[in-house]
Amino acid sequence: MAFYSRRDFVAAASAAAFSAKSYAQVKGAGERLKVGIIGCGGMAGAHLDGLLKVKDAMNIELAAVCDVFDKRRDNFAQRSGGKPYSNYKQLLDDKTIDYVLIATPEHWHAQITLDALDAGKHVYVEKPMTHTIEEAKKVVAKLKQYPGRKLQVGVQGMSDDSYEAAWEQIKAGALGKVVLCQIDYSRNHRDDFWSAPSYKIDEDAKPGVNLDWNMWLGPAKKRPWDPERYFRWRRYWDYSGGIATDLYIHRCTRLIKALNLQFPEFVVATGGKFEFTKSIAEIPDTFNVLADYPGGPTMQLVSTMANDTPVAHLIRGHHATLTFDRTGFTITPQREFAKEAKAFTYKKTGAENTNYHHRNLQAAIRSGEALKCDSMLGYYGVVLCEMSVESYKRRQYLKWDGTAQKARKA
Repeated sequence: MAFYSRRDFVAAASAAAFSAKSYAQVKGAGERLKVGIIGCGGMAGAHLDGLLKVKDAMNIELAAVCDVFDKRRDNFAQRSGGKPYSNYKQLLDDKTIDYVLIATPEHWHAQITLDALDAGKHVYVEKPMTHTIEEAKKVVAKLKQYPGRKLQVGVQGMSDDSYEAAWEQIKAGALGKVVLCQIDYSRNHRDDFWSAPSYKIDEDAKPGVNLDWNMWLGPAKKRPWDPERYFRWRRYWDYSGGIATDLYIHRCTRLIKALNLQFPEFVVATGGKFEFTKSIAEIPDTFNVLADYPGGPTMQLVSTMANDTPVAHLIRGHHATLTFDRTGFTITPQREFAKEAKAFTYKKTGAENTNYHHRNLQAAIRSGEALKCDSMLGYYGVVLCEMSVESYKRRQYLKWDGTAQKARKA
C-alpha cells in the first residue's frame, strides 16, 4: 500500500556527544526557544498552522517572520505575533532568535542556511537541503565549523521511525541480500500541473511596490517580473528540480535511511511532458529514475503528474520482501526461503509530521537528541535528486565520482 501524501500528514500531529564549548551553547530543557520564519508561502503556512496549535506545549515563541512580499509577511506577522522583516539578514541580526525555519523556494536554501549558521542560529531548512550538489557540500563544510549548531532538513517523513526500524531488520539479515527497492509519488491534475487552482496568482503582488522581485531572484538568473515564475516556481529549473526535489526527495530519503545508503554509483532518469504538452512548465510531467548503489540495490523512483494510481513501497531481498504501509511495515518471506526467513510486522511510532520534526530539532538544541534528518542525510538526497535532474536534462547516464564528489558522464 502506498503512503498518504505529505499534505495529509502536515496537520497531524541517543544523545549526541558534545565538547565542553558546544555543550555550553545548548539551551536548557526548560528554556523557551525563539523561532524566526524565513519565507511565508504555502509550505511555511502549513508549518505555521501546526506550530500555532502547540507553541505553548513546545515552549517556543514565533518571534519573527520574513518575506519579500509584504502581503504574505504581514499575514504571518499578524497570525504569529512575530516581528516582520523584508530582508532575512535583518532577521538573522536578532541575537535572541534561536533557530530559523527556511521555507523559501529551493534556490535560496543554501545561502540563507549558510548565513544563518554564521549568525549563530540553528536551522530547519525545507527540503531539499540545497538546490545543487556544490551548495550541499558548502553546507556540510560550514556545519563542521560549528559543531554545536543543529540543522534539520525538512523531510518530515524521517520523524516516522519505520525507516530506522527497517534498517535494523535488514542489517540483521531478515531480507537476505537486498537487490531492488521501489517507491513512488504521483498525482493527477485536470488541466495543468502545479498550476491553478491550487497555485493561484495573487493580483495584489506588485514588484517595486509591495514585492522585492530582485531579492526573490537572488542567486538565480535575472529576469523581468513574471508572476508565473514567482507563484509557480516549482515548474522552472532555475528555482527547483521539479518532481525530483519537490516529491522524490521525500521518497528517496526514506529508502536511503532504511537501507543505510550514501551516494549512488550510477543514475539515469527518463520522462517528458507527455500529457500537459501545452504547459509552459520547463519541468516534465512524468519523471522516472533508476539509481544503482555500490553492490546494489537498484532504487526505482516512479512519478507522473497525470495519474495518481499508487505503486507499492517495498524493498526486495533475496529471502524476503519488506513492504511499507501507513502503519509501519511487514516482512514477507519468499516462497523459496519460507523455512529460513521469518514473517514480521512492525507498528510505527511517530509520523510524517512537521510538528514532530520541529520537536526533534528542539530536543537536539536543548539536550543533544540525534536529528532525524541531518545534513549528511540531506546531502545524500540532494546528490541523487540532482543527478537525476541532470541525467534527464542531458539525456545521459551519470556516474558519481566519489573522490571529486561530482557527477560525471558514465
